[in-house]
Amino acid sequence: MQNDKFSIKKRIKSFGYAFAGLRVLFREEHNAWIHAFVAVCVIIAGFLFRISAYEWIAVTIVIGMVLSAEAVNSSLERTADFVKAERDDRKRDIKDLGAAAVLLTAIAAAIVGLIIFLPKIIDLFTA
Repeated sequence: MQNDKFSIKKRIKSFGYAFAGLRVLFREEHNAWIHAFVAVCVIIAGFLFRISAYEWIAVTIVIGMVLSAEAVNSSLERTADFVKAERDDRKRDIKDLGAAAVLLTAIAAAIVGLIIFLPKIIDLFTA
């Protein structure tokens, strides 16, 4: 790693790279579309059910976790394909582990969603 001095210009430029990565994620990764759609639905539900500030914090964290896991998984998959084009058990395992990370975060997000929204949905039918 180079020992460059801190530069505001370089920090701003690094945000440009991050936004370019987001464009790639949402333009080319179909699973990211699904996660983004679900996130929008959850956000709409949050407004409709008037969830608390703490519930918004939890929703925001798990949405960020799932989208971040999807970005890392997509990066792993592209790296594995770049390094080795042909099929290989190690490459399969790398991709499967990345997918497992997304699955685990999505399950955690679903549990958080159930904890927050299920009582509110039940109240709609019992009130």
